[in-house]
Amino acid sequence: MTEQHFSTPQPVELAVRIASGDLDVNTVEGDESTVVIDASPKLIDTLRVELVGDRLVIEQQKRSLGGWFGRWDDPLRIRVQIPVGSRVNVATASADTRLDGDFAGLEMKSASGDVALTGRLNGDAIIKTVSGDARLPRMTGDLTGQSVSGDVTVQAVEGSVSVNSVSGDLRIGSVHQGRVNVQSVSGDVELGVAPGTSIDIDAATASGDLASEVPLSDAPDDGSGPTVVIRGNTVSGDFRVVRAGAPV
Repeated sequence: MTEQHFSTPQPVELAVRIASGDLDVNTVEGDESTVVIDASPKLIDTLRVELVGDRLVIEQQKRSLGGWFGRWDDPLRIRVQIPVGSRVNVATASADTRLDGDFAGLEMKSASGDVALTGRLNGDAIIKTVSGDARLPRMTGDLTGQSVSGDVTVQAVEGSVSVNSVSGDLRIGSVHQGRVNVQSVSGDVELGVAPGTSIDIDAATASGDLASEVPLSDAPDDGSGPTVVIRGNTVSGDFRVVRAGAPV
């Protein structure tokens, strides 16, 4: 096991490139970041850990011409503490990522690894996955996603949404403004619309069910409330628009 400490008086961008394993990231108050790696010595030797400007880099080096996504039998666990308000950028083949705290942005690229964020996301999220699932909290920015069979679940999105999926499901607990563009083949889509928000919707499905609990006329009488513009298509997946509960 190795442990490294870095002076980071300001938020950083955490950039992680690993093949597999477990990644745990927490935000903390203070002016120091910590990286703890629990793995065999030969696996630790493949990892580069350094602070470059405001980027804290954890990168698995190439073991051969096959690239750094080679197979490893040894377990790998990485635990990171970074300042509140930092951004996270992760690329992995099958590593699972758990984030807890207050983050300014998230970009995740994964083949089969899951990502779960608890706490707050005060910024945008970009999720690209083949079969990994993504679970996010209430976020203030835009959500952009691409998935083959992985599910994307978000508590609430305050910005716009653009998601393309083959068979993965998309569930967003609440949207209240901006645009929502969703394209899916067989995945189900469920969108919650915040109270006081009207909708401009154009959605279609070839063989799935299409339903909306929110009528187009469900808007403030004075027209001062926000409007969500929803555009979506599925082939066999269901498309549902529901009224979200009041925010807590």
